[in-house]
Amino acid sequence: MTHYLAEVAEAFQESWDRQQEAYLPDREHRIATMLDAVEALTPERRPRILDLAGGTGSISLRALARFPGAQVTLVDQDPVLLALAEASLGGRAGIIAADLGRSSWMEALPHRDYDAVLTATALHWLAPERLAVLYGEIRQVLRGGVFANADHMPDEGLPELTKKLLGKADARREARYAAGAALSWRDWWARVAADPRLAPRHAEREKIYPAEHGSAEWTPPAGWHLAALRTAGFTEAGLLWRGGADATVAAVA
Repeated sequence: MTHYLAEVAEAFQESWDRQQEAYLPDREHRIATMLDAVEALTPERRPRILDLAGGTGSISLRALARFPGAQVTLVDQDPVLLALAEASLGGRAGIIAADLGRSSWMEALPHRDYDAVLTATALHWLAPERLAVLYGEIRQVLRGGVFANADHMPDEGLPELTKKLLGKADARREARYAAGAALSWRDWWARVAADPRLAPRHAEREKIYPAEHGSAEWTPPAGWHLAALRTAGFTEAGLLWRGGADATVAAVA
């Protein structure tokens, strides 16, 4: 299947990046900031990195470009995104299919500890109580390293300004869709479903994610994440980056 997808993986990877950037114009900067934190704590530049809910491999690809000697493991549940990640990474990273909604995901890991655990715009699909437990599980697999989560985390001190920022972002995104500069989330998945190489994986995905999956998104302020990380046993936890209603929290084991 990987060889079969190789001819389209690069194109779908690029279209995924453009689709994501319509929501996250500073996506590359937030990923680079996470990798800066990894580099600061692993100066030998051969870190063992866990890309959690890694999707098509966006973080893994950039981590390997920054740290060619890194050992990277990507974990996700989505069969479409896993197939694209496997084809794009071409054996340079371990690819694990696991559900982060269950603690059993840890049993599938090829290593018992990591220097860094990184994730972006993914954990907002988990319920609050599960995410708090997951933070404790992440702490268990870190060997004195860093965890970073970049996601939608509004500043609770700026509620009205945040609404206006989100409104402007929505208008800018709709303009990009109208001009054909990027595909919407819905249109990207429609292209996947129409591609004969990815259609079988898309059918698998439909069985995993219910129709109301999109309504389950939960985006608490950064303060909630920081409190949960401290409760999970991290020695340091703070804000690594902020852009509008998005932020990256980092925690040191």
